[in-house]
Amino acid sequence: MKLILAIINNDDSQVVSTNLMKEGFSVTKLATTGGFLMAGNTTFLIGTDDEKVEQVVQIISKYSSKRKQIIPTTTSYATGYYSNFPVEVNVGGATVFVMNVERFEKL
Repeated sequence: MKLILAIINNDDSQVVSTNLMKEGFSVTKLATTGGFLMAGNTTFLIGTDDEKVEQVVQIISKYSSKRKQIIPTTTSYATGYYSNFPVEVNVGGATVFVMNVERFEKL
């Protein structure tokens, strides 16, 4: 048995969740915040049999898309002046961890 921990952008979380459940996977969702952009994410906890891991990863990959976003940044100069300018960053997609489960019980 495996535990899949998947961190997904909030914009994609509903469609990922819907499609995982449609295929019969049980999903626990946690609201999380990323450290870099301080933006909302959803972390999914999915327990599944070893042979179904690839199916879960394919569903997550299909429904979580990468996209570009403009974010403001502030740069300080040695003279004490600050300048704001936009920077383009990649957001979305998914970060997926697959871990072995030593023991599973549903009580």
